[in-house]
Amino acid sequence: MGLESLVQRCEDLCRDLDFNYVKEWKKKTGSKAVAFMPIYVPRELIHAAGMLPVGIMGGGDDLEIIRGDAYFQSYICRIPRSTIELGLGGKLDCMDGFLFPAICDVIRNLSGMWKIMFKEKYAKYLDFPQNLGKSGKNFYVQELQQLKADFETISGKKITDESLGRSNALYNENREVLRELYDLRSRYPHQILTYEAYLILRASNILEVSEHTRLVRDYMALAMKKSRPNRDYVRVIVSGAFCEQPPLTLIRALEGSGCYIVDDDWVLGARYVLGAVSGSGDPLMALADSYMDKTVATGSRHEDASVKGDYLIRLVRERRADGVVFAAPSFCDPALLERPMLQDALTAENIPHTGFKYAENTGQIQTIKEETGTFADSIKLWGAE
Repeated sequence: MGLESLVQRCEDLCRDLDFNYVKEWKKKTGSKAVAFMPIYVPRELIHAAGMLPVGIMGGGDDLEIIRGDAYFQSYICRIPRSTIELGLGGKLDCMDGFLFPAICDVIRNLSGMWKIMFKEKYAKYLDFPQNLGKSGKNFYVQELQQLKADFETISGKKITDESLGRSNALYNENREVLRELYDLRSRYPHQILTYEAYLILRASNILEVSEHTRLVRDYMALAMKKSRPNRDYVRVIVSGAFCEQPPLTLIRALEGSGCYIVDDDWVLGARYVLGAVSGSGDPLMALADSYMDKTVATGSRHEDASVKGDYLIRLVRERRADGVVFAAPSFCDPALLERPMLQDALTAENIPHTGFKYAENTGQIQTIKEETGTFADSIKLWGAE
C-alpha cells in the first residue's frame, strides 16, 4: 500500500460513522466490541477479554445533529450531542458496551442518560482518583477489578494474568511506536505532516492494536521516503484539544497557516500513559501503577497548582517549540478553566502563545487560519519579545 492509499484508508476509518470495520471484525472473530469516550480507559482489559476497544469521539463535521440537540443544553460542548445522535441513529448498535471515563460533568451526565436510553447495553461511568496517594490507588484497583469482572461477563471469557500481560505488552508496543511517530514528526515536521499523523493516530480508535502498530510503522517508512519541501514555518505545540477533536479541515488550516505542529494532545487516550506498563508482577496492579505514576498532565486530571504548566513547559523545551497554540472546544470547562493558569506559566517563561475555540463543525476555519498565521509571523519578526 502506498502512502496516499494508507492515509486515505485512515481518513475513511475516521469518517465512517457506520463503524464498518467494527462490524467486520466482530463477524470475523465472533467477539464483541466495547466503546469508550475520550480521554483514557484501560483498553488492555477490554483486549484481554478478547473484545475490541473502540474510541468514540463524536460525529465530527460529517454529522448533522437533529435529535441530539433535544437532550442537552446549548451551552455545552458538541461531542455529547453528536454521540447521542449516533446512538439514536443506530450507528452504535454494533457496540456491546460503553465506557464513559471521568472527564467532566457533561460526560458524567451523558453516561446516566445513556443508561436510561439504551437499557439493553452495558454502560459504566469510569471514575478515576484525583488523590494520587495510597487511598487513590486502592480506589482505582477496585475500579479495575470491577471492570475485569464486567468484561468477563460480557465476553464470556476469563481474563487471566497471562492474557492481561499479553495485552499490556501489545499496548506498550503501540505506545512506543506512537512515541516514535511523534519524535519523528518533531525532528522532520516537513516529512511527517500533521494532518497525516493525526489520521494515523485517530485510527488507533478503531483498529485492533497489533494492526494499528503495523500501520504506524508502515506510515513512517513511507512518509520518510517522500520528497517534501521544508518550509519556513514556526514550530508550535497545540494544547487543549484532548476531548472533542478539531475538524480535519481545521488541522489542515493550522499547518497551512505557517505552523509546524511538533506536539499536541489529540486522541490522548492512545498516548495517556508515559513509558511502559510493567511486565513483572500482577498485571492488574501494573495497570494501576501506570495510571497513578506515568501519565500526561491534562485539564481532567488533578495537578497541584505549584506545578501547573510544568509539563507543558518541558514539552516546549523538548520539542524546541517556538510557541503554544491553545485550541479548545467551545464550552470545554476543563480546558478553558486550565488555560489561564497555563498561559501564566508560559508568560513567566517568555514563551509566546495564542488561543482560540472551535466546535466539531466549526465554520470559522478561515478566521482561525488568519489568527494563527499572524501568530506565526509575529514569532518570526519579534521572537519571544
